[in-house]
Amino acid sequence: MVKDLTDAEISERVAILKRFRTLLEQQRNKFREYLKVLELQQGKIEADDGAAMTAHAELENQIVANLSCLQKVIDPMQKMYTAVTGSQGDENIQEIQAELSDLQQKVLAQNDKNRATLKIHIAQIRNQLDDARAKNPYRGRISVYAEKSAAPGNMITISA
Repeated sequence: MVKDLTDAEISERVAILKRFRTLLEQQRNKFREYLKVLELQQGKIEADDGAAMTAHAELENQIVANLSCLQKVIDPMQKMYTAVTGSQGDENIQEIQAELSDLQQKVLAQNDKNRATLKIHIAQIRNQLDDARAKNPYRGRISVYAEKSAAPGNMITISA
């Protein structure tokens, strides 16, 4: 049995649908941006560009914060849309959500790849530092410029 909707109810549903779709599209764009940043970051890790890696990490943090804020708005909007319409949404909404899910998986995969590359890079740097320490000819020696003094409090100089 189909319930007859008033014009106000229809316009409310349309407004909720439009806002919900807009939020999902914003989130999709942010995920695309995040994926691009992660892909560029991988190249900077491999190129050993510390300044660029720092900049990418800061940008990544900003994007993640934006995504988090956007998700806080999307969740109640989705509940409201489901409550008003009684369904999960039209095909357009479901399409956007499927694309979002795909983008999330790509972001996670790229993030894991970057993490693995970074771990390898850090291990190489540690090995280089260990080699440099081991090859240091002055390792374990006391500097000839270091002051040799008597133990404090053992000598007193009195001058008249």
